[in-house]
Amino acid sequence: MRPTLRRRAVAPEPGLAGPARVDRRTKSLTKRLRAGDIAVIDHEDIDRVSAEALVACQPSVVLNAARSTSGRYPNLGPEILLNAGIPLIDDLGPDVMTIAEGHGLRVLDGAVYDGERLVAEGVEQTDASVALAMEEARAGLSVQLESFAANTMDYLRRERDLLLDGVGVPDIDTVIDGRQVLIVVRGYHYKEDLVTLRPYIREYRPVLIGVDGGADAILDAGWRPDLIVGDMDSVSDRALTCGAEVVVHAYRDGRAPGLARVEQLGVKHVVFPATGTSEDVAMLLADDKGAELIVAVGTHATLVEFLDKGRSGMASTFLTRLRVGSKLIDAKGVSRLYRQRISNLQLTLLVLAGLLALGVALASTAAGQTFFGLLGARVDDFTSWVSGIFGGGA
Repeated sequence: MRPTLRRRAVAPEPGLAGPARVDRRTKSLTKRLRAGDIAVIDHEDIDRVSAEALVACQPSVVLNAARSTSGRYPNLGPEILLNAGIPLIDDLGPDVMTIAEGHGLRVLDGAVYDGERLVAEGVEQTDASVALAMEEARAGLSVQLESFAANTMDYLRRERDLLLDGVGVPDIDTVIDGRQVLIVVRGYHYKEDLVTLRPYIREYRPVLIGVDGGADAILDAGWRPDLIVGDMDSVSDRALTCGAEVVVHAYRDGRAPGLARVEQLGVKHVVFPATGTSEDVAMLLADDKGAELIVAVGTHATLVEFLDKGRSGMASTFLTRLRVGSKLIDAKGVSRLYRQRISNLQLTLLVLAGLLALGVALASTAAGQTFFGLLGARVDDFTSWVSGIFGGGA
């Protein structure tokens, strides 16, 4: 008898393995990142929005060439990743960014391997290390506030005419004057806020403005944006060609990175040169065109959120909010204060339905049948009495 050959089981190599997805821009990476992939980024101070986008993709591990917390301010990104059970390897250096897209990697104890070759070594973050980094970062907030104050004055000098007098705001076809406006940014809790605002949108039908990827969020929620504002780096072709009016955000020197893409798609557009962020441009545009109320979804409102944008974005957002003033309200405020109004027709139908239900319930009982019998007899007596009066008069 020929002996049977048995294949010896090969023990899996230790560590986490998967294909690498590499991009210096976390926002761009999450568009193609899939569950089980290894995310390779170069993102100092991972912010909350980026961390939540990574968590939604469910990578097996996140490799960061930079420091996930630099100590500049207490950013929330690393804590969000660890709470979601996603390992974070920090400060791997620039060599990790040279890994080919889709190449298989293995990660073990803070080291990255290509087969048996060591590619880079970093620091694996833990709850304790993140908590310590956050504590140290809080101590440096005073320095950031001083930088913020200086940057605010610089921005005000450069954009004084725009902020005070609206100089440079382009003409658009969308009618905003006297209407409410809903601005959607793909930021903090934007999906949840859009769900809570459904009754408000149905009743008031505000002008819907999507800031870059916020336009896709509006489409995904079942509506169509009226305006799309941004540098067009994170909005889909589907959104750009949905029929919305497009406003391309350009730098003050005239450069507009998203202009070529919009022109290639053949989409009608206008250009808005401004130093601030696209979020700020959308607010200034709505305010200048006469919006009655501006409801903001996913925008930055707190100090930590401003810091997440970096010092250059902080000043513009802060001053824009001062410029818009009492018109601006956060989506959460609307959802808490707003109660759907009941029209007179709806109230009448509700009362009639209640009376009908009461009548059916009474008719199904002996007492109810007796009541309806007596009521019918009274109606007959009244009818006969009225007929007798008019008959006698004839």
